[in-house]
Amino acid sequence: MKKLILLCIVCLGILCTSCGVSRSSTYNQNVAQTEVVLAKKNYKVIGTVKGESTQNYWFGFGGLSKKSLGQAAMSDMYNNADLTGKSRAIINVNITYKNAFYLIHSKNKAIATGTVIEFTE
Repeated sequence: MKKLILLCIVCLGILCTSCGVSRSSTYNQNVAQTEVVLAKKNYKVIGTVKGESTQNYWFGFGGLSKKSLGQAAMSDMYNNADLTGKSRAIINVNITYKNAFYLIHSKNKAIATGTVIEFTE
């Protein structure tokens, strides 16, 4: 009886665990190809901006492509940046992908971050 209870606890422990993976996309795969030359000190750093996007998969089905996940995160980042009416730009854009795996469910998340600068001249 004790072996059966121990076996049930071990099986339940295996079923309730998950795995997680995280990686950063440092190569330039962005659609926004703005070239900003920062040769002289005619700008000031405003701060950082962040955008997120999430996709869920059940039994391996659901969500869209990895490219659309990253583009949705970048779109959210640009919406959060408040770039309208000002001479601002976003530089140093990076996308981090985080994946969590459960028994029948996986969750993919993209986080886009960038630095907002404002030109003074």
